Amino acid sequence: MAIKIFIDQGHNPTNPNAGAEGNGLREQDITYNIGVILADLLRANGNFEVMLSRNSPTEQLGTSNASSLAARVNAANEWGADYFISLHTNAFSNPSASGVEAYAYRTGTEGFRLGENIVDQLSLITGLENRGTFARPSLYVLRRTNMPATLIEMGYITNPGDAALMSGEPDLFALGIYNGILQFFGL
Repeated sequence: MAIKIFIDQGHNPTNPNAGAEGNGLREQDITYNIGVILADLLRANGNFEVMLSRNSPTEQLGTSNASSLAARVNAANEWGADYFISLHTNAFSNPSASGVEAYAYRTGTEGFRLGENIVDQLSLITGLENRGTFARPSLYVLRRTNMPATLIEMGYITNPGDAALMSGEPDLFALGIYNGILQFFGL
């Protein structure tokens, strides 16, 4: 039986719930593109069934931040996903901040271990620093999903190097996440 993975491409194309911006790039565009490539990799594997939160670059979820987040979680819960992966780019006022990190509802969970595996492989394939995996129970998409969930900060959109890599080589990020998923499942 196929493992059902819900890939949430963080943020909307426009407000409400638009993402961070930096170096002439928009978070919602980067997460959309990497999510599509990742879904293709997972589907080609044969062990996975995949659903995306956004099926076109212009798809808008919800009419507020709260309803946008709820739409993502509700879609995953109603579909009966086995795992939920939310893709994001980080941002910080200091443009030298760089690296990959993950969040889960709490430590010692499947979602936390999935995040650790993804961050390990993303760091390995992209060369970006592994900043670790952390518990963040306040995040709606981690708190309200009925399945193990992780939120991946793939790099800093406010860092010129991270941003150029995420926008110029999205396949590297999709492959890193994919390899992390395979490592988590021992495939």
